[in-house]
Amino acid sequence: MNAPEPPEALPSHRSRHVGSATGLLMAATSMSTVQLGSALTVPLFGQLGALGTAGLRLGWAGLILLVAVRPQPRDFSSRDLLACMALGLVTAGMMVFFMLAIARLPLGTASALEFLGPLTVSLFGPRKGRLVWAGAAATGVVLLTEPWHGGADLVGVGSALLAAGCWAAYILLTQRVGDRVTGLKGLAVSMPVAAVLGLALAAPALAERLTWSTASTMLVLAVLSPVIPFALEFLALRRLTASAFGTLMSLEPAIALMVGLLVLGQRPGAAATLGLVLVVVASVGATRAGARPAASSKEAPACRYEADPEPARRDQDRAAVCQGSQPL
Repeated sequence: MNAPEPPEALPSHRSRHVGSATGLLMAATSMSTVQLGSALTVPLFGQLGALGTAGLRLGWAGLILLVAVRPQPRDFSSRDLLACMALGLVTAGMMVFFMLAIARLPLGTASALEFLGPLTVSLFGPRKGRLVWAGAAATGVVLLTEPWHGGADLVGVGSALLAAGCWAAYILLTQRVGDRVTGLKGLAVSMPVAAVLGLALAAPALAERLTWSTASTMLVLAVLSPVIPFALEFLALRRLTASAFGTLMSLEPAIALMVGLLVLGQRPGAAATLGLVLVVVASVGATRAGARPAASSKEAPACRYEADPEPARRDQDRAAVCQGSQPL
């Protein structure tokens, strides 16, 4: 008869709850810094333009992460490196396409369309309750953004939908890269890729308008967003399922509403207030069901399920756990 496994080897409800709560805190902090950074960036749009601002922020963020983390080729398998590069492409697309959308559409309309990305991710959760949370979040976002107040432009709508697709791909790729690459090394590869693409697209605007003053200001704002929020999202996606994270991102319009009230003096109406309540309820519900299960020896078949012949990580710990032995 096999000896019973020690209690610490088995996943506990409490450990999952703590992981879920930690992921929620990281995601909330990430979204808050994104919205604060956006509010502080508004005055620079007149100097650099939307694409110039986005490109310069990506450029500084890529340089900061590359210098700070210093990823080495030996840290990545060939497939992991390709996933990091793909993540960089969708990161740049997510920002650039949204900027193009809000140049042609009202911000509320563009935001509602872009949220279709994480909402689509949330619909693929493993539990039926996810449909309820996704529906509540979608209703809340519509009430928050009130897209019916603006007109529609086909190019703008197409840009917003492309941004939504990039956001959905970003969530899935961030979780994949975060699971397979230790620390923030994956982000230190993906962000420079996004920086190169963003700067290439923004080059015409930056060549005519860039000054040392705006460049230094954007350096500070790049740390606030996207360096801090993207790093937190990497860590949060290690603790939450992609579907739960996608629903949690519905909090971002609510946080934007709060930042607008505190920083810009914008007061929400009754519809926006109801939307805030709905997205909070949806986010809490998704978080309670969204903790990622802890690995254990009883879950070894899940480790063997991967068809990738290359190791998930270069260190031996995960391989030892999947085989039921202790890491060295």
